[in-house]
Amino acid sequence: MSYLNPGRMGLIGAPTYPMLRDATQATLLELLDANKIPYEHNKAENTLAMRDTGSKILFRPVEEFERLRGTNLAWFGLDELTYTQEGAWLRLEGRLRDPKAQRLCGFAVWTPKGFDWVYRRFLGSAKQGYQAVIAKPFENRHLLEQIPDYYERLRTSYDQTFYQQEVLGEYLSLDGARAYSAFDRKTHVTDLQADPRLPLRWALDFNVDPMSSVIAQITRDGTALALDEIVIRNATTGQACEEFLKRYGNHPAGVIVYGDASGYQRQTTGMSDYDMIQECFRANGSIDSQYRTSHSNPPVRERVNLMNARLRSAAGDIGLLVDPKCAELIQDFEQVAYKADTGQIDKERDRRRTHMSDALGYLLCEECRPKRAIGERRERLL
Repeated sequence: MSYLNPGRMGLIGAPTYPMLRDATQATLLELLDANKIPYEHNKAENTLAMRDTGSKILFRPVEEFERLRGTNLAWFGLDELTYTQEGAWLRLEGRLRDPKAQRLCGFAVWTPKGFDWVYRRFLGSAKQGYQAVIAKPFENRHLLEQIPDYYERLRTSYDQTFYQQEVLGEYLSLDGARAYSAFDRKTHVTDLQADPRLPLRWALDFNVDPMSSVIAQITRDGTALALDEIVIRNATTGQACEEFLKRYGNHPAGVIVYGDASGYQRQTTGMSDYDMIQECFRANGSIDSQYRTSHSNPPVRERVNLMNARLRSAAGDIGLLVDPKCAELIQDFEQVAYKADTGQIDKERDRRRTHMSDALGYLLCEECRPKRAIGERRERLL
């Protein structure tokens, strides 16, 4: 589009600034460098100038799409369209009005996420002026030349539903569907015992009512065991600590703490939730503690997909078991659902739901998230 519209301006967008910076923009710059296409990148203005044509590219997050008003564009392109609001696409369509453009064009790429607005607009019924290109599974020959078993690897990392959607590109109904569709009481609920040789892993969701946390272990073969849960109505973090120490204060292998990023927010006492936990363990002195907590929560969808993959991967592997004592966690697995026609968790159906599964999700994201291999492609793409 930059070469077809010399001297004109285009826009490349992504749902959020981190996604734009870390994925979309980084990949574009890598491709330009690999193909020796001359450009100048202005980091302060977040723009790129193409030296050959004098064309300009704006890099913009589109989550606050009302800010896109007033810009005349020759073209635009959006990454991860299914994570983008429909209003952003409509605003940008309205910006395709550069009178000197040789070819006005808007394009986007996405992975299916249920029968959402993207499906309705581009695939559900034919609309004049739109064209959709559906990439078939296993046709990425450049990737398969480097990693022949790439898709088989994903079968072991993803649950069946996520594998069908993300890898096979199938459209699946998320209309009120269970979020943790891979859970089955008969398969996953069994009596468990804490292994004194392994550390306990205590994961918290800092919700006042109820204060929710799960106690787990990870075995040497990588299986996650949800052993117990602590649920206290209208409780403080200090009360949760007292209950944990009452049950497990003498565990010989110590405890590793995980949890919600909101635990770093300071309370009226001047201490954060994590400060309170550390103070409580120091005062007790009978159990060693470590902390594996992040200042930002992983995306909800990533947590849910990882949990499903641990419950049952697309290859049929079981990597998560639950003790019957974890009644709230089991109810989360069976009752937490998506809002109709979206990929968003419905938290309004039952205020007691999601807290325990959220807590376990923070733990699994710290310990079991697959490491992504990102590298340069050596061959030219064009």
